Amino acid sequence: MASWRIRDFHEDDLDLVLPLWGDPSTTGAAVAFGLSEIIGAIRAGQPALVAVAGIEVVGSAVAMIDGDHAWIMRISLANSWRKQGIGSALLEALESSLVTRGVRRISCLFTETEEVGAAALDHRGFNVRDGLLLYEKVESVATSDINILKEVGGRMLGPGLWEELGGMIREKELIERRVILPLANAHLADRVGLFPPRGIMLFGPPGTGKTTFAKGVASRLGWPFVELFPSRLAGESSTGLAKALRDTFSLVGELDQVVVFIDEVEEIASAREQRTLSASHGVTNEMLKLIPSFREKDCRLLVCATNSVRAIDTAFLRHGRFDYVIPVGPPDAEARRAIWLRYLSSIPNEDLDLEEIVSGSSLFTPADIEFAARRTAQAVFEQALLDQGAELATTELVLGCIRDTRPTLSAQIIHEFEQDIDDYARV
Repeated sequence: MASWRIRDFHEDDLDLVLPLWGDPSTTGAAVAFGLSEIIGAIRAGQPALVAVAGIEVVGSAVAMIDGDHAWIMRISLANSWRKQGIGSALLEALESSLVTRGVRRISCLFTETEEVGAAALDHRGFNVRDGLLLYEKVESVATSDINILKEVGGRMLGPGLWEELGGMIREKELIERRVILPLANAHLADRVGLFPPRGIMLFGPPGTGKTTFAKGVASRLGWPFVELFPSRLAGESSTGLAKALRDTFSLVGELDQVVVFIDEVEEIASAREQRTLSASHGVTNEMLKLIPSFREKDCRLLVCATNSVRAIDTAFLRHGRFDYVIPVGPPDAEARRAIWLRYLSSIPNEDLDLEEIVSGSSLFTPADIEFAARRTAQAVFEQALLDQGAELATTELVLGCIRDTRPTLSAQIIHEFEQDIDDYARV
């Protein structure tokens, strides 16, 4: 089947999309709006998108804006193009357009369950109202926050990233209990005297998924995600990194909700006694001043990550700056199994010996497994295209790709990580 893409509704699309809409009184797709109202909204410049495959229009979505509230008037797909992810993609693009126009609440009314619209709305995080098939979503980002997010490179991450995190059960459960639940249930936390965390430090070997966890937390909370790159800030500022950090945190401080993520934080917070440059010393001091003020407001979380927690300045790790110092280590056998299953499920295969594959990748990080799985898919592709072989992965083929993948970890790295857990972890 040909590929498809999403684009804005063009004036000459109307004749092509009318067959998709059919009779609104019988299709059950957002029938609260009649065909004439939908056409009128499009001609009035209301947001409208189409999905196209070649020259064929295979899907459409139309909305109507009223202040900070928008109604999705129509979601339609060609029957032969259902269950391809087009409905969710249309909604994601439409939602992005609405948010940039200042919309906070998005609703969609059905008179009966309709497969295309309901499934796509569920996937995009809309909630159904009891008594009516009223799908509604309140955006986390206020109109005033949009420009700030653009300026600091922030964005809203789609729902479901936390649920998609495969393996790493222990780390995921720990972060869920200690971090996400208190922030998501702040009123209960307040009633029982629990102060929700404002800052956490993730440490562990490279490639173990620290960035993925940070993004998953933002997705799970539904808060904007802002990743700060110290090297980029230093390059963009003529006044130095310390001033750039101060200005950026000042902007971020205006957001109602936010997860701020700084990877490789040792670049700006390494032990001062190990440094000789006064400028570097000043950057660490600046960060030490910025964190307490960041922590003063609710609905914000600073997540820092490091591959070398022992290189971090001790003052940076103290209570009052980071509530938890959480190890994110290499996946155990159970986690590797879950990660392999996620990637191998999309590669045609025949009776793979998963136990042997898991055992053969004992020093692999999640990133290593992803790379080895990509190698496997490439090998199957070449096997079928160039050698006229079967479009199937075998156990031996996967093991060969594992052997050709250099693991990130070593016994020494794991030993040092285990020692760091004893010395630094605070959970």
